[in-house]
Amino acid sequence: MAGGAPVIVDPERGAEERGAALERGVAWLAATDHKKTAAKVGVASLFFFLLSGLLALTMRAELAQPGLQFVSDHTYDELFTMHGSGMIYLFLTPAALGLGLYLVPLQVGAAEIAAPRLALFGFWLYLCGGIAMYSGFLTNNGAGSDTWTATIPLSNSSGTPGVGMDLWVIGVGLAVFGSLAIAVTILLTILRLRAPGMTMLRLPVFTWTMLATTFMVVASFPVLVVAMGLLLAERHLGGVFTGSTGSVVYQHLFWFYGHPVVYVMFFPFVGAVAESVATFSRKRFFGYRALIVSLLFFTALSMAVWGHHMFITGAVKNQYYSLTSTMLAVPAGIEYLDLIGTMVGGAIVFRAPMLFALGFITQFLIGGLTGIIVASPPLDYHVNGSYFVVAHFHYTLFAGSLFGLLAGFHYWWPKATGAMLRERLSKASFWVLVLGANLTFFPMFFLGYDGMPRRVADYEPKFGDLNLLSSIGAGVIALGILMVLVNMVISLRRRVPAGNDPWGAQTLEWWTSSPPPRDNFTSLPEITSYAPLLDRREREEEAAAGGGGRAAEVPA
Repeated sequence: MAGGAPVIVDPERGAEERGAALERGVAWLAATDHKKTAAKVGVASLFFFLLSGLLALTMRAELAQPGLQFVSDHTYDELFTMHGSGMIYLFLTPAALGLGLYLVPLQVGAAEIAAPRLALFGFWLYLCGGIAMYSGFLTNNGAGSDTWTATIPLSNSSGTPGVGMDLWVIGVGLAVFGSLAIAVTILLTILRLRAPGMTMLRLPVFTWTMLATTFMVVASFPVLVVAMGLLLAERHLGGVFTGSTGSVVYQHLFWFYGHPVVYVMFFPFVGAVAESVATFSRKRFFGYRALIVSLLFFTALSMAVWGHHMFITGAVKNQYYSLTSTMLAVPAGIEYLDLIGTMVGGAIVFRAPMLFALGFITQFLIGGLTGIIVASPPLDYHVNGSYFVVAHFHYTLFAGSLFGLLAGFHYWWPKATGAMLRERLSKASFWVLVLGANLTFFPMFFLGYDGMPRRVADYEPKFGDLNLLSSIGAGVIALGILMVLVNMVISLRRRVPAGNDPWGAQTLEWWTSSPPPRDNFTSLPEITSYAPLLDRREREEEAAAGGGGRAAEVPA
């Protein structure tokens, strides 16, 4: 009742509204617009990130003190296997490709992604793969429990029996094949659908990082798909990976994928950081051509370093793989110099995307420098299989790549949604995540150096204090992620309009409306470099100062 008047409910109208909502939902799920496909990838990868993060929190709760508190050894094996698998196959890799799927057509001035149905098919393969992997928890023997690498003979039918492991193998194959399909569409878009004037040497920095990423995906991901097929055959038929030779062959196949995928989870976020740094330094990106050369050199070299994961097997040429692995420091150093050079002399504005970019630059450096240690065979003999390695790759993938992803998230969220995030909450979440990341992972260097093995649910009492610190840090990380999620909800529910270009950015995606229309653009500015909007502003400034220059188009 409202003011004494009866409220009349029309059941037919309610059913029509529910039917219309269902129809809209189905249409969204089946839509081939690259922006909607990328959004689906983003939602799915966020779901798997949160799910895999819960597994990590459970592990850290178990490891807060020596002894078995909450889970058995076997359950712990399932937890770390599915946590690592979820973060690599289902979160960081798809998130990196999803970012490219959304942005590359916009950055190159294309109306659509190449082969949009292939991109959508790739998403559904990836989603089905993730569901298959996690459904192993519903089987009698539980989910996969033989690490995210599934090393032979641990992953054969006698080492890890049960349907859950079969589902893991099938799920990984599907997810990786789906990521491959998405990468192919991004590659074709860059090569074939660029706008007039968008030459290869006018591609934005982020698009160049995506081009290098897709090269690695196309070269290495099919190998893992084949390896998963062979592993499934080994589990059910036998005779595929036999004896010590079979184990080594499997490792070669896996790590041929396993090391390039690290850079698949790194390059796109370097691009996101570079775009943020250039925009908030109010400068053109420094060393553009040097960066291109470094990316291509890095890409080629990444296919020649997988053997450093096998130093202790005695089955690879350690000197060769140590050399190629150490050489990665050269292109990585060029990328760092370019980022720092962009900031030098700039009018730096410390907005949230810039803070996350700086967090990436400083924290990934720790992961990179410790990578030199594990690239040296004598040092690797000491820390291999220890928590030192856990610290190393979490500084690269969490303190590094995730912060790069969050830089891109805060930078492009206004473009994708048309709404601004809350700046104070964004900055607060940054500092909480910095504290949590370093409190969690830095003690692991000392734990590993002192001999604590990875992948164990129990440990010697002398490691208790540092493990407690790491577990507290994991809780701080969870708080930081919660703050990011709350910020997203507030942004969408209490919208502050972003406008076309709230940052004064430099690349084409900021020319169109926020969010972009179905065909991305109604007009395009003149493209004269990798920073066309910066070029346009400079021409306007010259014209205003009486220096001449052509009138620029007004964005629709």
